Amino acid sequence: MMQREESRTDLGTIKIHKNVIASIASLAANEIEGVKRVGGDFKSGVLSLIGRKSSAAIKVEFDKNEEARLEISLVIEYGFNIPEIAIQVQESVRAALEKMTNLSIKDININVQAIEKGEGA
Repeated sequence: MMQREESRTDLGTIKIHKNVIASIASLAANEIEGVKRVGGDFKSGVLSLIGRKSSAAIKVEFDKNEEARLEISLVIEYGFNIPEIAIQVQESVRAALEKMTNLSIKDININVQAIEKGEGA
């Protein structure tokens, strides 16, 4: 199983670990208003407190053409349009990954796992 995306320069190789890709995706997803959190269940919420949520909530795979496929689990805040938020997350994650990693992104699949009320609601 391929763990890293690797590219070669004149000075050597650059490896980007899947966890880095998952972290970038997690941060980009959390920037979207209406995303309550990345990850679906209480356990992933606890893991987020110790900084390990992104690898559990986001799956990163590479196909034989070295294109990345991501699967992102989300909890959406109640009252927001779910398809709209999902599209915004896809666009935000794609932009962040292309800017920071130069990866070719094949798919960004969104799994909305729950709806929760916002703070003070």
